[in-house]
Amino acid sequence: MKEQVQSIKSPVPFGQKVAFGVGMLANQMFPAVIGIFIVVLVQDLGFPGWMWGVVSLAPRFFDSITDPIMGFISDNTKSKWGRRRQYVFIGALIMGISFVVMWQLFRENGVDYNFAYFLLWSFVFYLGLTIFSVPYVAMGYEMSNDFHERTDIMAVAQWIGQWAWVVAPWFWVIMYDQTWFVSAEVAVRELAVWVGIICMLFAMVPAIFIKSESTLEKDYSPLTLKNIGGSLNEIVLGFKEAFTSAPFRKLCISTFFIFNAFNTVASFTFFIIVYHLFAGDTGAAGIWPTLFGSVGALVTTFLVIPIVAKMSKAMGKKRAFLVSQGISIMGYVMFWFLFVPGKPYLFLFALPFFSFGIGGLFTLMMSMTADVIDLDELHTGQRREGIFGAIYWWMVKFGFAIAGGLSGAILSVVGFTSGADAQPESAIFGLRLFFSGLPIVGTLIAIWIMWDYDVTEEKANEVRATLEARKENR
Repeated sequence: MKEQVQSIKSPVPFGQKVAFGVGMLANQMFPAVIGIFIVVLVQDLGFPGWMWGVVSLAPRFFDSITDPIMGFISDNTKSKWGRRRQYVFIGALIMGISFVVMWQLFRENGVDYNFAYFLLWSFVFYLGLTIFSVPYVAMGYEMSNDFHERTDIMAVAQWIGQWAWVVAPWFWVIMYDQTWFVSAEVAVRELAVWVGIICMLFAMVPAIFIKSESTLEKDYSPLTLKNIGGSLNEIVLGFKEAFTSAPFRKLCISTFFIFNAFNTVASFTFFIIVYHLFAGDTGAAGIWPTLFGSVGALVTTFLVIPIVAKMSKAMGKKRAFLVSQGISIMGYVMFWFLFVPGKPYLFLFALPFFSFGIGGLFTLMMSMTADVIDLDELHTGQRREGIFGAIYWWMVKFGFAIAGGLSGAILSVVGFTSGADAQPESAIFGLRLFFSGLPIVGTLIAIWIMWDYDVTEEKANEVRATLEARKENR
């Protein structure tokens, strides 16, 4: 068995890992920049909390619905280019163009018009994101059948993707520096052009450079209009079957709680720093909101991801997950004590601990999902990377959608006033309480869910060996 397990290892060339990682840079840069730009909707264009909640919730909910459909289409595409590459390219094109267009907002058009305009183009953008991201993620699952090689692929991708979170926070400095732009509103319109075009090109890289085999002769379900009803039924069936896998269900639900809690409070960082540390003076806050995101991303890139990858090999993926999330809880506790008015530098000491949360999450979870897909093939005889990838990212995006709605609701509940020079002390206290408390609760629930996850390295290798033996005997 040991010799057989060793024989199925297939090292992936580093260039292919980098090509996949460049796609991850685009995949993370778009949401990272949206998280920065969206502050302008409240701070400069006058969107009330409920509007912010709607534009955050509705398109992402739509995105979460279209993901499983795209997963089915991608898994069953017959093409000389394979199942994924053409969709990655088309999705990149739609994302880039719609991102540019949706940020062309003008204050003089009024809040209601800007709300409707932004909401409409957000739907187009998130449709492009679905067309791109579902087959893109599936490409990553297909790149290797080796337990540790999969972690290395995702570690390289996350390392490259993290640069989005290093770069994006600096837009805060540029947007509110009048030597660059006369207003943040103008800044967003112009910066969106550069971000949209550059990230569109990055997103096309996997489609161009990652190899794939023709699927013209494969026995896939037909993708004709005549059979679309049956296809939709198969989507629902595939969704149900995938979710009956206990290990996969644990991965999805734990990711939902961690990522949802993180994103619900992530946008509060700007408001806490400006209104709590600098009494509402955006100019005095200077680069501190930027440093929060940028330094945190640098820590994740150069410290967290390499450490988590080594932890995974030394103690296994599950234990690495439990330890990394426990460290992140320490970071959220530290934030409560280290957001000190007049001493903004103190919160930097919490960032290395806090960064283990999201940095460890996707490095490990995407690798573990690939292991679970092997387990599914053992039981069903089908390779369904698209469906599993779509369902996993459906949970991520559904959580993202709920987070957007919760963010707006929390702003309203605590009494935060859009665009005000100062905020009530109770509002800032409430934001700080949610900022530290909600992620701690979400992470503790995820740790409890993952406590008895049982796909070990030994089990994964046994599954791969069985699959290889099955192929040889056909």
